[in-house]
Amino acid sequence: MSLLEAHDLTYFYPGNVRALDGLSLRIDRGRRLAILGANGSGKTTVLLHLNGTLRPRSGEVRMDGQAMGYDHASLITWRRRVGLVLQNADDQLFAPTVAEDVSFGPLNLGLSHDQTRARVSNALSALRIEHLAERATHMLSFGQKKRVAIAGLVAMQPEILLLDEPTAGLDHLGTESLLAVLQELERTAGTTMVFSTHDVEMAYRFAEDVAIFDGGRILAQGPIADVLADTKFVRSAGLGTPLLLELGLRARATGLLGVNDPLPRSAEAALKLLKPVEQP
Repeated sequence: MSLLEAHDLTYFYPGNVRALDGLSLRIDRGRRLAILGANGSGKTTVLLHLNGTLRPRSGEVRMDGQAMGYDHASLITWRRRVGLVLQNADDQLFAPTVAEDVSFGPLNLGLSHDQTRARVSNALSALRIEHLAERATHMLSFGQKKRVAIAGLVAMQPEILLLDEPTAGLDHLGTESLLAVLQELERTAGTTMVFSTHDVEMAYRFAEDVAIFDGGRILAQGPIADVLADTKFVRSAGLGTPLLLELGLRARATGLLGVNDPLPRSAEAALKLLKPVEQP
C-alpha cells in the first residue's frame, strides 16, 4: 500500500482551465520520487493537492489507504504528516527572524515553548543554518531562504516532504549542498521526499522513482532508470534523456557494464566504467 496517493484527480483553475485530468500518483514510503514535466504540466498543482491546499473537483487523496477530509481537524492532521515547500521561499517566510519563522509551525501544533525551542534547534542544525537563527529573514540570500523554508517544515517533523522545484535558482554548489542536506535529513529522520522539477539530470542522480507529467496527466511512473530509458515517454513530455543514463545504457550495449550491473547514477560511477589506457 502506498503511503500517500492521488486517485483520479481532476482540477480546474478559474476560467475553466483544466490543470489535472484524471491524474493518479502513488508515493511509497522511503523512496524519493521526482515529478518531471514541462511548465504547465500540473506538477505544482498536484503538490498543492497532496497536502490539502487545493481540493479536487473529482477524485481523492488517500493516506495509508484512507481518503483525506477537508474539515479543519482533518487538515491539521494532514499537514502534520505532509509538509510542502513552495518554489518561491518568500511565499513562506513572514516572521522577523529565522528562529521565529521556524518556530511558527511547532507553536501552532500546540507544542510548549521548550519543545518548540528543541525542534527549532534541531531543524536549523539539520539544514546547517544555526548561525542564521537571529538573522532577519529579509536579509537572507536566495539559497538561505530556501533552507529556512525547509527548516520550518522540518521542525514540524512531517513524514513526507513535498518540494516544488527545490533547486530552481540555485547555482551548482548551492544545488549540491541542498541535495546533501536533504539526503542527511532522509537518513536521520526517515522523511520521504517528493520533489517536482524539469531538471532530468538532477532528478536521475537524486531520485529513485519518477512520474512524468504532461497536460495534467501522468505518462509513466516507476523506477527512474526504467522510465527515463523509454524515449517515447521522455520525448512526449518535452524532456531529454539524462546523460548519465545514456552513458550507462551505452556501456551495457558495448559490454563495459554487465546486463545485471547497476547503471551509474553519479559522475564518479560513470568514470569507473572507463578502463585505463594501456601504455605501449
